[in-house]
Amino acid sequence: MSNLEAKYLIVGGGIAGVTCVETLAIIHPEEKLILITASSLVKNVSNVSFYAKTIVKFDVHDTEANSLLKIHPSLTIVYDSLKYLNTKEKIAITHEDKTIKYEVICICTGGIPKLIADSKNSSRILGIRDTDSVKDFESKLKNGRKMLIVGNGGIASEIVHATRGIQKVWVIRDDYISATFVDPGAAQFLQSSFKNNSSDAKKSNTVVRRHIFTEEDSVVSLNKNLKSAALGPDWYRKLENVKNYHGEQELEIIYKVQVQSVTETPNCEFSLSVLLTNGRHVNCDFVISATGVEPAVNFSWDQEPEKAKDGGLAVNEFQQTSHDSVYAAGDVATASWEHAPHWFQLRLWTQARQMAGMAAKAMHAKVTNEEVLQDFCFELFTHCTNLFGYRVVLLGKYNGQGLGSDYEILLRTTPNMEYIKFVIKDGRLQGAILIGETDLEEMCENLILDQIDLTPFGDDILNPDIDIDDYFD
Repeated sequence: MSNLEAKYLIVGGGIAGVTCVETLAIIHPEEKLILITASSLVKNVSNVSFYAKTIVKFDVHDTEANSLLKIHPSLTIVYDSLKYLNTKEKIAITHEDKTIKYEVICICTGGIPKLIADSKNSSRILGIRDTDSVKDFESKLKNGRKMLIVGNGGIASEIVHATRGIQKVWVIRDDYISATFVDPGAAQFLQSSFKNNSSDAKKSNTVVRRHIFTEEDSVVSLNKNLKSAALGPDWYRKLENVKNYHGEQELEIIYKVQVQSVTETPNCEFSLSVLLTNGRHVNCDFVISATGVEPAVNFSWDQEPEKAKDGGLAVNEFQQTSHDSVYAAGDVATASWEHAPHWFQLRLWTQARQMAGMAAKAMHAKVTNEEVLQDFCFELFTHCTNLFGYRVVLLGKYNGQGLGSDYEILLRTTPNMEYIKFVIKDGRLQGAILIGETDLEEMCENLILDQIDLTPFGDDILNPDIDIDDYFD
């Protein structure tokens, strides 16, 4: 048994854990820090660009954990996983019986995918969560003829978009695609990319119209034994280079159903038979289960802190758990403070990075007895990603979350170019979906944060013949 000691202890080599290390390297470089990671590969954030104050786009890459030693001279890396945490004595014990004494600790163990039923009995049911699972997927993709994709979030959408030369059946329980992120109108806009991927597509006339929508809650379901760090944005690009000469490109989407059972059929044309809740059987080579994540609290405690209803570690506005020396960030944490009017938690890499940065600042403040304020990024929900080849920016209550049915939707859409949706209540912008190169990110951010009354502008707020930016310089 080896004994180690440090002021700061970080558990997890994903986006949250690495961000926490990098932030502490800037604000407290002289103090000892230990990172526990189960993999020699960790997640590195690069090419960070700001579209506005709170709207950030970045790339995530796998990198050797040893590379972190260059940015933090007092860092020690322990290649192991956490087994037991004694919060009273402030001691962490790993599975290899290393004992680490700390002053403050940040749990960044991430989330774990929930695979569909029968997954434990079949190697042909894959959960896409980390680098190893993607490699397994790539090998099956090269030789497969037909796959079934279950789920309606970002990973499922990216797989449908990026894979080539294989028949695909996409099973979703909603009545439109990508429901985790967008509304039915945006889904229809994105779905046009299935049929038209040509860059010189004809541009239709811009359409402006107003609708009333009621709130629809998206449900995220979730599994349990992957230790590696989660995937970041743009992970799917490597799939575009996987050559498949066995199948032909074809996509079928089956709406409002779920998987009931999966049966191995080794002596048939396809290896699996999938029974759906509508009674239909789908035969395929393998199944991709991409139905979300749940918090990964896979170690024991002397005294477990408060947990939220979703199983995550409940944290306050400083990412602090009910144990004052234990912090948590990323998918393992549940934001249990009173949220700002236009912010809510959605377990995404964007928020993992934000929460980890806040945790590092709060941990430093505790160690140095300084005051810390919550970061401004928690004033407004933002997420920037790519879906089906389009840039997608989500702002505030972009799907009317929590607004009931008393709000308006203002839309502007140009097929194959852009989709702009404003959520307006009492004449003020509450959220927005921006798909394509709209250049409206900063203006929307200001309108939501400042709550400017837009009533005088009416529908002209999205009139393509008016440069609305001129009104808000």
